[in-house]
Amino acid sequence: MEDRILFQQLQQGEEKAYKELFVRYYSPLCEYASRYIRDEEAEELVQDLMLYLWEAYEEIVIETSLKSYLFTAVKHRCLNAVKRKEYHEQVHGQLYEKLKDRFEEPDYYLVHELSNQIDRSIRELPDSYRETFELSRFGELSNTQIARQLNVSVKTIEYRITQSLKILRVKLKDYLLD
Repeated sequence: MEDRILFQQLQQGEEKAYKELFVRYYSPLCEYASRYIRDEEAEELVQDLMLYLWEAYEEIVIETSLKSYLFTAVKHRCLNAVKRKEYHEQVHGQLYEKLKDRFEEPDYYLVHELSNQIDRSIRELPDSYRETFELSRFGELSNTQIARQLNVSVKTIEYRITQSLKILRVKLKDYLLD
């Protein structure tokens, strides 16, 4: 079946078309994504894209071929993942630099513990807060972009970020300087 017809059927909500699309493109997309990121992350990223295709099939507009759309979407998602990882490492580096300046002998274990606690605290946020917070801080998206992507209001995004920061301040209070 041609991609164009496959996509038309997908837009009509036909599960059979979705399954065929998944079988046809999942492995090649994973292989392509693994050029940018680790294999495990690549599979998760492609699974997220496939889930997005199924959940938002009515809203998707493809101006090129389906194949081109899928590979371009994977490439952009991979580049965003790389950017988030680099930003995450940069934030950890900045925290380390700030802590290192506060003490004569920086304690590696304290910095390592802080880094782990930050990661754990972010992971423990309620799902909607965590997703919003990560898109804001690591995805470097504006509140408007996040709202559009998550299909909620900008006020909801602002509330989630505010609440996330409050929760993180409480969880990380032992590490914060007055």
